[in-house]
Amino acid sequence: MRHVHLATEEDEEDIYSGYNDYNPTFDTEDLDNDTAFQQAVKTSHGRRPPITAKVPGTAAVRPLGTGFGPRVNLSSSMGRPMTGAVQDGAARPMTAVRAAGYTKAGFRGSSFDPLGQSRGPAPPLETKSEDTPEEKIRQLEKKVNELIEESCIANSNGDQKQALEKAKEAGRKERVLVRQREQILSPENINLDLTYSVLLNLATQYSANEMYAEALNTYQVIVKNKMFSHAGRLKVNMANIYLKQRNYSKAIKFYRMALDQIPGAHKEMRIKIMQNIGVTFVKTGQYADAINSFEHIMSESPNLKAGFNLILCYFALGDQDKMKKAFQKLIAAPLGIDDEDKYISPGDDPHTNLLIEAIKNDSLHQMERERKALAEKYIMTAAKLIAPVIETSFDIGYDWCVEAVKTSQYVELANDLEINKAITFLKQKNFTQAVETLKMFEKKDSRVKSAAATNLSFLYLLEKDYTQADVYADLAVTSDRYNPSALTNKGNSLFLNGDYERAAEYYKEALRNDSSCTESLYNLGLTYKKLNRLENALDCFHKLHAILRNSAQVVSQIADLYEMLDDPNQAIEWLLQLRNIVPTDSHALAKLGELYDTQGDKSEAFHYYCESYRYFPSNIEVIEWLGAYYIDKKFCEKAVKYFERAALIQPTQVKWQLMLASCHRRSGNYQKALDKYKEIHQKFPDNVECLRFLVRLCTDIGLKEVQEYTTKLKKAEKMKELKEQRVRSGRDGSARSRREGREGSASSGKSLFV
Repeated sequence: MRHVHLATEEDEEDIYSGYNDYNPTFDTEDLDNDTAFQQAVKTSHGRRPPITAKVPGTAAVRPLGTGFGPRVNLSSSMGRPMTGAVQDGAARPMTAVRAAGYTKAGFRGSSFDPLGQSRGPAPPLETKSEDTPEEKIRQLEKKVNELIEESCIANSNGDQKQALEKAKEAGRKERVLVRQREQILSPENINLDLTYSVLLNLATQYSANEMYAEALNTYQVIVKNKMFSHAGRLKVNMANIYLKQRNYSKAIKFYRMALDQIPGAHKEMRIKIMQNIGVTFVKTGQYADAINSFEHIMSESPNLKAGFNLILCYFALGDQDKMKKAFQKLIAAPLGIDDEDKYISPGDDPHTNLLIEAIKNDSLHQMERERKALAEKYIMTAAKLIAPVIETSFDIGYDWCVEAVKTSQYVELANDLEINKAITFLKQKNFTQAVETLKMFEKKDSRVKSAAATNLSFLYLLEKDYTQADVYADLAVTSDRYNPSALTNKGNSLFLNGDYERAAEYYKEALRNDSSCTESLYNLGLTYKKLNRLENALDCFHKLHAILRNSAQVVSQIADLYEMLDDPNQAIEWLLQLRNIVPTDSHALAKLGELYDTQGDKSEAFHYYCESYRYFPSNIEVIEWLGAYYIDKKFCEKAVKYFERAALIQPTQVKWQLMLASCHRRSGNYQKALDKYKEIHQKFPDNVECLRFLVRLCTDIGLKEVQEYTTKLKKAEKMKELKEQRVRSGRDGSARSRREGREGSASSGKSLFV
């Protein structure tokens, strides 16, 4: 307290006294020479002197000094002296008196470095040792997980073999991991989830590679291990394998075991297993048991597949009433999609319209369309199946199905069912009923009318009643101008009437409405071909080939167009592609032989002609080429069988008989040749060529019949000359009459103008 100035009574009036008195600690005149202060300033900039002993922490209880009395060294938690601490017995000034970091010593070489950057970069972190057992286990576990992921990715990419190899490798490494864990850690620390994942992936990959025995063994390992919770559900997978192996009894057993182990809360999974049980019963022919499964599903959670399968079971048993009830359950099953009205714009709000356009073609709407199309397919198929048996006739049964559909959520499908009814009449060759059914749609809405008129137009085209076909084609186009089938039919009508230009316009319009209308594109190519616009036709068929990669008709048209464009190499290339699609097409093989023959490659031509003959031995052109080829190669005896077949196919053509006799003669078998010529002479007594060879052979052999054949030859030649003269005179007379007629018309014309 000696440094504290106490006011006395004498000084009460002087309220400003004492302000010139200060502690010598605040004297700044000799700070430059104060070694302790300069040292403190240096350490405050990060240039700390080495610490030789740890200063007691701030938590220690000790007396605190003020700036007017003795002080004790204070330390921070980092071990550095506190600001204002006394070092080397000298007092350090308070930092509040002078700006922190600023001293006159800065002008003598020390720099301002509040961040301590002059110390250089921090030392690198210590590397974690990978030699520890725990670290090795972690790395091995990471590798196993990576192998499982790679196996799953390979499976999703379709590489089943690679997926199985990765799964096996993951299994090997996982076993090594388990052994290491058992040696280092306690058995309780084994990663059961990883073991389960490895075994399940391995079993799945075995099943994907159709290694069913190995897959079943792996599933058994999982199922029998009590440490795996809910492993019993994998019996569904085992049942699926037994179903693929057609071991239906075991499949049903394992499905039921899995069903017993799945709690009632998992309703959807239980329904799926019940459906599999029903399908398995159907495959074994136990329709009554299958019906029990499907009826349970339709009562608990009705769906389209179960309803359709239920109809099939009742159809197999021939129960008419139950078929009707099952059909009603089918059309009452919830579809699980929203109403199409939500895709209709309610107003002119651009934001709303943009949103509706965005969701019209998103994946969710596509899934809804696919689900709706599948439902319509099930209903159409079921109606066609049960209609002939639920009533006394097909017509009445189909009408009942149509009425049932009209009262359901699929009311739009009723018209399609009636059109399908007409198509069924066509398949039964009941054209009158088909036409009457389709004509009933003439007074209905435009879409249905267009579909009915399109079918009627096609019917009349098949009956070659082109007038009626054109009438109904016009009606179909008028009812729905955006119906590509109607436009295609109209184009077909014009094409058959020879109006190729207008037909092409209708085909183009159909393609503008539906670019995937392959019928219009094909017919447009044919139209361009008729108009001799070969390049345009080629473009059409190339586009069609991009859509229908394995269409034999399209490839054949492309090859034909290249041949017409005098590009035989391209034609051969496309015909070879056609051969890959239909290797037994004899006409394509014959065309290949013809093209190779025109290019002078006789060996390839012979190969393809032989292949064509092998598949269709009645093609006269192929037979003739092969026979001529053998004659040209001096193998006349091999040509005999081809001309014998030709003579069998065309017995009234004398040239095949003559070629056959010529083969015998060229091969040196004169007696057989003579017998053949005599046989030909009996069938064709006026054939001059046959008589000439008879005369020649009889002369060479020295037979007495030579004179007889010589006389017949002269007579036949004379008759041939007379016939030729009559033909020439007939031609001259017709030419003379035409010339005289032209002269008479010219003279009469002159007289009119006189």
